[in-house]
Formats: sequence, C-alpha cells, structure tokens
Amino acid sequence: MSTTIGIDVGGTFTDIVVSTGTGETIIAKAATTPADQSDGVLDGIALAAERLGLNTAELLRRTSRIVHGTTVATNALLEGKTARVGMLTTEGHRDVIEMREGLKPDRYNLRMTPPAPLVPRRLRLPVTERIRADGSVEVPLDLTSLDAGIDRLRDADVQAVTVCFLHAWRNPVHEQRAAQAVRDRMPGVYVTTSSDVLPQIKEFERFSTTVANAAVGPVIQNYLGRLQSQLRDAGYDGELLVILSHGGVASVAEATRLAAGTALSGPAGGVAAAVALARNGLAPNIIGFDMGGTSTDIAVVRDGQPTLSGDKSVGNARIALPSLDIVTLGAGGGSIGKLDRSGLLAVGPESAGAVPGPACYGQGGTGATVTDANLVLGYLDPANFLGGRRRLDLVAATAVVAKLATELGIETAQAASGIHRVVNSRMADGVRVATVRRGVDPRGYTLLAFGGAAGLHITAVAAELGISRVAVPVAASVLSAWGMLNTDLRVELSRSLGQSGRIDTDGLKSAFAAMEAKGRARLGWFDGDVTLHRSADMRYGEQVFEIPVPLDDVDWESPALATILADRFHAAHERLYTYALRDQEVVLVNARLSVIGRLPQVAGAVSAAPAVNGGPKTQRQVYLGGWTQVPVFDFLCLAGDQTVQGPAVIESDTTTVLLRTGDTARFDAHGWLDVTIDAPPAPA
Repeated sequence: MSTTIGIDVGGTFTDIVVSTGTGETIIAKAATTPADQSDGVLDGIALAAERLGLNTAELLRRTSRIVHGTTVATNALLEGKTARVGMLTTEGHRDVIEMREGLKPDRYNLRMTPPAPLVPRRLRLPVTERIRADGSVEVPLDLTSLDAGIDRLRDADVQAVTVCFLHAWRNPVHEQRAAQAVRDRMPGVYVTTSSDVLPQIKEFERFSTTVANAAVGPVIQNYLGRLQSQLRDAGYDGELLVILSHGGVASVAEATRLAAGTALSGPAGGVAAAVALARNGLAPNIIGFDMGGTSTDIAVVRDGQPTLSGDKSVGNARIALPSLDIVTLGAGGGSIGKLDRSGLLAVGPESAGAVPGPACYGQGGTGATVTDANLVLGYLDPANFLGGRRRLDLVAATAVVAKLATELGIETAQAASGIHRVVNSRMADGVRVATVRRGVDPRGYTLLAFGGAAGLHITAVAAELGISRVAVPVAASVLSAWGMLNTDLRVELSRSLGQSGRIDTDGLKSAFAAMEAKGRARLGWFDGDVTLHRSADMRYGEQVFEIPVPLDDVDWESPALATILADRFHAAHERLYTYALRDQEVVLVNARLSVIGRLPQVAGAVSAAPAVNGGPKTQRQVYLGGWTQVPVFDFLCLAGDQTVQGPAVIESDTTTVLLRTGDTARFDAHGWLDVTIDAPPAPA
C-alpha cells in the first residue's frame, strides 16, 4: 500500500498524519496560517517528511492519496468574509431568505436584531417565471426580465450568482436555462442553482442553502485551486480529496460544486475516526470529544454509526445539506478567561486563536487562556510542548493569570483552577446538549478524547457527567486527520416526491434509480466497489417535520412494499417518540440515497511504538485543589495492559492526559489509554 496523508486544519494548529502503508504512522503539527491555510499545510507536510528522513518532494511522490479537512468555508461564514453574491429568483419571492420560516433563531429574545442575509435586497432580483408544485409551467421564463437581472448583477460586479426559483425541486428547467444564460454572459462567475444543490421542498431551507453555497463557492474554489497548484509544484500528482460535512470525501471538483458541504469539514474527520475505532473494537457507543485550540466538537456514534442532520446553521447561514450532527462550543485551549458583566469568571467563546495565541506562546497574547491556566497548574511541561519544538513561557502565563486573579481577589493558582473548572463545566453542558437533549443517556457511552487539549480535561468532564469510561488514543492530538484516512468517497442525494396519502412505490423506485445514476456519475474517476444506502424522510399526515427512516434491507419487489415502508416509519417513530399512530396516513416526503465508493482504510495505524520502559520518567508538582507531586509517564513507553493509578500525568510530544485521584488507566495494545473514572474531580 502506498503512502497516504490526512490533513486537518484547525484554528490554532494544522495536523498532519502520514500512513506509509507498512504500519508506520508519522504525525506532525504546524501552526495554522489564517491568511492562507495552504501555507500551513505545506509546512506540516515538510515537517512530516523530515521525520521520515525525506524532503517534501520525495514524500509527495510516494503518496497516492491526500485527504484534507478545511475550515475555509466555516471561517468565511463566521467572519462575514464571503463572496459578493447576487440572486435571481421568482418574481415576488426575493425576500424568502430574509423572512426565513417566520421564526427568529432566538425566538424569546425580544431585542434580537434580525440576522443579516448573505445577499442584500438590492442584489436579489426578480425574474418573471412560475413553475407549479406539480412541475407544470404556469408562467414561461421571461428572457427580457432574466437579461435585465443579469445586467444588474454584472454591473454590481458580483462574484457568484445563485438561481432560486419556486418549485424548481420538481422541475428545474427554468433554473437550468437561467444558469446557462448567466454563464454565457458572465464568464468566470461562480453559478449555482437550488435544483442542483438541494432539490427538496421547503423554500427557505432550499434558498438559504443555495445562497450559502454561492457565498463560499468562490472562496473554496480559490483556496483548493491554490492548494492543488502548490502540491503539484511540490511534486504531488495524485488525487486531492476533501472531507465534507457528512463524513465522506469528494474530489476537489465536487467539493467546489457543493462548497457549502465543507462547512463542517474539519470536525467530520473526528467523527470518522470515532466510527473507525468503534469498528476496531473500542466500543459500539461513543461520544466523540474533540477539544482543540479554538473550539470543542461533540458528536455521538450509536451502534457504530454517526447521526446525520439536515438542519445546521453556521453564522447567519442555514445549511440543510446532510451533515454529521456535531455540537460545537467556543471552548478550547485558546479560550480566554475574564470577568463577565456580573463580575463572575467566564471562559470563551473569545479565543486567542493561532495569532497571537495564548500568552505562553510568546507571541504577544494578553488574555488568560485555558492553555495558560493548564501550564500554571503544572499539567503541561513547558519544555516538552510539540516535542520541544516550542517552549512554553511559564512566566508570561503566570503574569496573565495573576492579573485575572487580582481582579477576582484570589490566588493565582486558584484563578487558574477556576478557568480549568469553568471550561470543564461548559464542555460537560455541551455533551448534555448532544446526548440528554436528544434522548441519549451518556452514562452508557465511552467518552473518546482527542484534539490537542482534550486529555487534560476529559476525566473531569466524564466525572461531572457520570461517565465511567474514557479512551484517549496515542494519536489523540491528530485523530481527526487520522480519521480522514478512514473515510470513503460519498455522494449524498435527495429528491422530494411531494406525496400525500398513498405511498407511490413506483415513483419512489424511479427516484432511487435516477439518484443512483447521478451518484455514480459524480464519483467520476473512481472504479472501485460502490455501495448504496437508501432512506426516506417520512411523517404522519398532520405533522410538520419528518424523521429519517432507513430502508437498506427492504424487498423492493414485494407486492406489499407500501405497507412495509409504512411499518418501517411506525417503528422508527416509536423508537424516537415512544409511540406510533398506525391508523394514520403516512407521508413519504424525501427519498435519500448515499452512493459510497470504498477506499482503502488505515485502521490500526494508531498503535504506539513498542514499550521501552513502562515506569514513570519523572515527577511534577500539579495543582489538584492543592499542590501535589505526581508521577509523569511517557505515553509512547507504556507497555501493553500496563496500569497507571491516578493522580498522574501521561504525556507525549502532542498529547497530555491528566489522571485525577481515583482514576485508573490501562494502556490497550490497540493504541489507546482506557481510563476508568471512579471519583469526581477534586475540589479547588
């Protein structure tokens, strides 16, 4: 097997995992370069090549596949640095994206300012045309109004044009003709249509998703094009794949076409890793806990499968594309602790980011961050950060925490402990949102800790939630990048059927056949094994919202197919809501198909190096409600099945795990630390 590379660009660090195909795994971390993420990517690849005794060109020539997770689209939406978008829409419907679905995002906030739409009203231009809900043409497309709209958008020098016509999900002919006219008259402009991006009913979700796609399309196109060019110039001639929000990967062309699908690109790699570890025997039910420098991402894997959602918001953009159900908190190593308006200690969501970063990075940071607090508390070794490539400044960290302590009227160590405990409570609440509020009891799950900062917080978070088992992989700090190498090519397709009452089984089978043909075509160059997963969004006739119903093992030739589908829905509804109304009509709203091209996996590549010396390498003073001297172990030198009793610190070049009093850790030969939580966190 040839070399493969996984790349995860985070808010602070860019993580690189290189799998040589011979069981060897090399990891590297480089500083993220916000101005141009591709620079940090090439820096990280160069570091990984150096660890293999190669130069960048030699490593890239040996590489057959690069999988990349990027935050470019996310950052653009959150920071408002999107492309200038123009919109062509059915006359009388230019305000759909501003009216939304008639509800405020925070419906009980009486003073809430309405979210600013991604397209200003002056660039939302009406076109005379009308498709009816049954697909028939009521008003033909008026070319005069279309040309007038294109002229105004061209004069406004827009970078992207979105075409959103009423009921285009049923009949896209007008959208297709309008989009072609835009391409002919505005060459080089990014053009996207709602019938291509999300051919489903519900106008706001379809319009909003398509507008978001146009807003980030040019940004993604420019970034991926630049990265491809740099990789090519550096010696890589293989395929660059991009992980999308649903957890599968796609070509650059597909990721550019469906740019809004990259909005959760980076966190998706962590969920892919959790699924791979579930497959490798960790546990069937896992809560992924990814704590990086800027945020913490939490996702649930149940029975080895992640949960998908069609209702995600990034900034002011509603994106209804299928995406992994990930709860994201503004809580990471760079989160800043400060007094809120009431004089209480708050941590995050403001972050020091990659630049200037925490004060201990020595780059001018002035806020007391979580990383600064952990250093003051003795949890981190200032001389062993990133394997010694970056020395942490304990004096600077102590100074910023001491300043906060003075404002609080307490000792410096107590202020540092307060930052640590507050961020732990915030993250525990995030786990509750991802589990309890969705009807899941987290106490029956294994908490999988990864990301550079997770190991220092995970045992306290688990204790607060009553979770008894925690797993920390050797490659925890780069697990999202590793997970990207355990993904498959994936195309997600949907089609609204517009049915009510009787389920039209012939129409459903026809929709699945059409989507399969389109999905296989979009896999393009791939000539390996392809599998299909079918599902449908269904509801009772009087309901407003649908639920997903898996349809993988249905007998599609059965004469009782309609009854089988209805029974599947009743059972799914009962599992979710504890009841079913079997005498009511069932409505099948959307057909969904996942077309998956199976790629080689690198499962098992997270194992540690053979143990050299399983004993502690040193001792260190740490603060656990008071100063205590604890043993410090080298993560990579633990022997298989070796047990470590807390309190203790287990560290590697990129990961540090804090065991509190009562915690017991056993090193599993598959490459993770298995921690049993028996006691609550120590009081401060």
